[in-house]
Amino acid sequence: MDEIIIEGGVALTGEIAISGSKNAVLPLMVAGLLSAEKLILRGTPRLADTQTLARVLRELGAEVEEFGQGPGEGLSVHTKDLSCTRAPYELVSKMRASFWVLGPLLARAHEAQVSLPGGCAIGTRPVDLYLKGLEAMGAEIDVASGYVNATAKGGLKGARIDLPFVSVGATHVLMMAATLAKGTTLITNAATEPEVVDVGTCLMAMGANIEGLGTRNLTITGVDRLSGAEHSVSRDRIEAGAFALAIAATHGDARLTGIQEDVLGALAPAMRLAGCELHQEADAMRIIGPKGRAIATPVTTEPYPGFATDLQAPFMGLMCGADGVSRIRETIFENRFMHVQELVRLGADITLEGDTAIVTGVAQLQGAPVMATDLRASATLVIAGLMAKGQTRISRVYHLDRGYERIEEKLSAAGAHIWRERV
Repeated sequence: MDEIIIEGGVALTGEIAISGSKNAVLPLMVAGLLSAEKLILRGTPRLADTQTLARVLRELGAEVEEFGQGPGEGLSVHTKDLSCTRAPYELVSKMRASFWVLGPLLARAHEAQVSLPGGCAIGTRPVDLYLKGLEAMGAEIDVASGYVNATAKGGLKGARIDLPFVSVGATHVLMMAATLAKGTTLITNAATEPEVVDVGTCLMAMGANIEGLGTRNLTITGVDRLSGAEHSVSRDRIEAGAFALAIAATHGDARLTGIQEDVLGALAPAMRLAGCELHQEADAMRIIGPKGRAIATPVTTEPYPGFATDLQAPFMGLMCGADGVSRIRETIFENRFMHVQELVRLGADITLEGDTAIVTGVAQLQGAPVMATDLRASATLVIAGLMAKGQTRISRVYHLDRGYERIEEKLSAAGAHIWRERV
């Protein structure tokens, strides 16, 4: 098992390259099941989650291959034949996004047996939205013994699907399923995240007929088949946000390459209120941390373009050293404050009141051994460790490896004293 060790107190400088988006590449890989031809994805990150999903896709008959190194690297998904329509528990339980294969399997093979999902324990994240949407499209679904057993005799049919609340996962699954359905599907209250737009753009390159990307209403007219395509994955706005917060927390001055400010949504104005400077350049964003302590700033998580739930925990890391009291409200997932107790181990002053964390900034965090509890919480502990005086040891970093590509290498290149040890 690996641990990340950080000697804090060093300002980040120089450049940090932003990798391809984890939240885009996973549904893009799943989209490869919709076509018998090869889907080539360029600029993909090398993550534990992409490796896990590759195993799921291979189980279903896909050939998944990585190629290249550096900027031209990527992977391909070629599902000439669906040799199997069963995604087993031992694979799906490792990562929630594996469940998304349900939509493409139903759309292309008209049947699927998919284990109920696993992943980070940050809330219930019910799958009933997915199932009700597919039922509206004509699927017959039975949930038994931990599996979703679904059939669509004669194929899926277009339908109107009114999502009761915004769900990125449901939007991905239903949009993919609708591309091969007979007739037209309207999805209302759809997610507008950049990753949804990225996947929709790729599906259109494969021959899908989709209107309304980036809006709350998606109209998908089904086609008989999808072709292969070549697509460049968008840069990871969540990784960019975490690195921006790390630069700010260490009073650094560094550039994030390959990213535009607009994809950060509400994070950018929140950082400015906290005393940071953000400057957009041609293909990079320069982040300058506060001259003194950050200014306490309240945030509330909301669907895009609101404040991203995936950046709630990293922003709390910056607020741990802010001057004043900040209120951080989580409205997306009900159990996404598991990092609080680990931050307290580093000297943070945080109390919880229902869905709100009340953070009273302290002048100095102190290094200590801590444990990552989920993917985004792990980035928070890295930020806090970079801020802290002395040494911080982070265990269970397999959470970190699920969503951040070579994070210790990138931060080291920007001056951080951070390394990995096997224990």
